[in-house]
Amino acid sequence: MAGLTLRSVVKRFGSFEIIHGVDLDVADGEFVVFVGPSGCGKSTLLRMIAGLEDISGGEISIGGQVVNEVEPADRGIAMVFQSYALYPHMTVERNLSFGLRMNGNPKADTDRRVTRAAEILRITDLMQRRPKQLSGGQRQRVAIGRAIVRDPQVFLFDEPLSNLDAELRVQMRVEIARLHRELGVTMIYVTHDQTEAMTLADKIVVLRGGNVEQVGRPLELYEDPANRFVAGFMGSPKMNFLAGRTVAAEAGGVTVELVNQKGARLAVPLAGPAPATGAEVSIGIRPEHFGPGGSGDADLAIEVDMAEHLGATSYVYAGTASAEPLIIQRDDSRQWAEERQLTVAIPRHRALLFDKDGQRLR
Repeated sequence: MAGLTLRSVVKRFGSFEIIHGVDLDVADGEFVVFVGPSGCGKSTLLRMIAGLEDISGGEISIGGQVVNEVEPADRGIAMVFQSYALYPHMTVERNLSFGLRMNGNPKADTDRRVTRAAEILRITDLMQRRPKQLSGGQRQRVAIGRAIVRDPQVFLFDEPLSNLDAELRVQMRVEIARLHRELGVTMIYVTHDQTEAMTLADKIVVLRGGNVEQVGRPLELYEDPANRFVAGFMGSPKMNFLAGRTVAAEAGGVTVELVNQKGARLAVPLAGPAPATGAEVSIGIRPEHFGPGGSGDADLAIEVDMAEHLGATSYVYAGTASAEPLIIQRDDSRQWAEERQLTVAIPRHRALLFDKDGQRLR
């Protein structure tokens, strides 16, 4: 096992820079997820760690060894790709053992590694089948098994579940989490799905445009986002945002008037300096943090578009007078199904404040 360090890592294609000086420390045995929208650079960063992309600047270390010039096969890593890339004419057993056999690994050791991987992934009864006889989830297990038999210091996963249906994705998330607990190996996992990130990670790295926006534990990013981008990206459904302007500042807080909300005002606590009076800001509030009208510190009159009942949880989708869509989570929202006009409340201690550039005001 080994930790991983990135120092000022840069990637350029010609004069176009797509990774902008990334710094990151991954502890030995940690499960770290790179998450962000398409095109943010997460897969490129993973491929640079794997040695499949040259770095244009900076330094990558695995287990304390700088690997900038080390070949991928010698970095002590194993990578699981989005596509399973199994050999269709080989059995599962032969797919698992092929790489070891080609490298001249002793047969006894190869058999031991293959048997261990099959037991860990619970595919022992599939060993004589070929890929076309397997389900998508089973094929992905075999692909992960090919990584396990290499006994790597670091596992790299590049969106491994994106080809699976919703039910299998949930099942495989559980399997990967279990695999990490059993192996205790450092894992780096790339996904655009923030639900995967929240459920799998010890630590999440949020990327945007080749920059690291924030690094932290899942609940830290959810509850204490550094900026509006992170606040809106982490969480499903996403955070609601309401435009406002500051109308007064006082010790320990600022009063915000919500735009087009019939004079609704909210006094938001702040530990740091307050923005100037008249500054454009936005209020962030999670769907589950709205309360019934009159129960919070500012009331909003909303027009209901629809109510979505999911069993234990229901969501009310609404449009406000300022054309900012709202999603409100309620355990008792079935009673709202026939209502078109509602009043909901924002508790001040649940509201997050962002400046016009999207930076968090604390």
